[in-house]
Amino acid sequence: MSDDKVTLYGLKNCDSCRKALKALPQAKLVDVRDEGVPRPVLEMALAQFGDRLVNTRSTTWRGLDESARATAPLELLQAHPALMKRPLIARGDRLYLGWDAETADALNGM
Repeated sequence: MSDDKVTLYGLKNCDSCRKALKALPQAKLVDVRDEGVPRPVLEMALAQFGDRLVNTRSTTWRGLDESARATAPLELLQAHPALMKRPLIARGDRLYLGWDAETADALNGM
């Protein structure tokens, strides 16, 4: 599985995304502000991570009014891709959320 394509969905100036890219030089960065996240990937991520996928501590979240916050997560993330917790890393048919030691070990150990 080590030859599987690695795609990192995040922001080019996000510190966590930069750390992940440095550790995963083979990964392709998809800047979610420019390109968004494909709907099938978002659906799979929501099924796997649920509410953890929406970063409710972000500046973007704090700027939303209550009616926008009440929007279904899929539509909310499509309208405001920077709301997604980052990075979202896809490798083969597996998804990883965030960059921590556990994710680094899982991805570097393959």
